[in-house]
Amino acid sequence: MRLNPSQKRKLLAPAFTLVEVVMAITIAVGVFAGIILAYTQTTYFAQWTGYSMAAQALAVQQIELTRSAVWDNTQNQITNVPLKGVTCTPTAQGYVWTGYTTAILDLPYSAGTNQALWATNYVTIRKFNIDNAASPVIPIQMISVDTVWPWREQGGNKVFCTNHMATIIAPDSTLL
Repeated sequence: MRLNPSQKRKLLAPAFTLVEVVMAITIAVGVFAGIILAYTQTTYFAQWTGYSMAAQALAVQQIELTRSAVWDNTQNQITNVPLKGVTCTPTAQGYVWTGYTTAILDLPYSAGTNQALWATNYVTIRKFNIDNAASPVIPIQMISVDTVWPWREQGGNKVFCTNHMATIIAPDSTLL
């Protein structure tokens, strides 16, 4: 059976060329690769956010422990603050105490696998006085906590992240 030219055009028109098929497959592979990459990056960011929130909670806990310490303003001592490696340095404005603690971040892990994630709180306590001629001297303490925690390895080296938190506390006005 012989086809006239208009019938031949109708038969050939709906077909794809090899170039069109290869380009469609390339675009589909690129789209799916982008979706998988975006999903992977989203899980990394979600994990990092969880670690950062746990480190921030650890910093808040350390601030509260330090705030609840007994401050002896007459002897420039701080008692019952559980810090390791404490040093006290006198300055022109007052005193600076530094120390650190270590703790496990509050993240889920299997107890038998020893995958607990340890973080270090570096604590700095600055004691100084606000000396105003119109009012009595007010002792002030500034508590600063830097929580350092490991993230993931990049190129064989662990990446460490730091959360910083600080607060200033003063005595009650009844103590002045």
